[in-house]
Amino acid sequence: VQLQASGGGLVQAGGSLRLSCAASGLTFDDNGIGWFRQAPGKEREGVSCISNGNTYYAHSVKGRFTISSDNARTTIYLQMNNLKPEDTAVYYCAAVTAWTTAQVICDMPSYELEWWGQGTLVTVSS
Repeated sequence: VQLQASGGGLVQAGGSLRLSCAASGLTFDDNGIGWFRQAPGKEREGVSCISNGNTYYAHSVKGRFTISSDNARTTIYLQMNNLKPEDTAVYYCAAVTAWTTAQVICDMPSYELEWWGQGTLVTVSS
């Protein structure tokens, strides 16, 4: 199983970016998957997750970010609108074989998430 994240970059505050995470070797039908981020000096945060058809958003991004998947359920996206400087972080996608809610996925400790993509850096300038 491999997860390939892409789409990060430099954007001004108020701008938008779309992250992609392409999975090979698994589909999301029986797996939970989500986006996580870590800013320098801060703990990792579960940003948004999707599992069993339901979604979860961290309070800090609710209303600005949207998680979705393609019809083949092998790629997930994170549309990030109205970006703020505090959204600056390395964003990772991660997945786990779990039959649970999206919030539980996002709240999982790192060692419980089975597969990780490489990070993609998002920098939001003020």
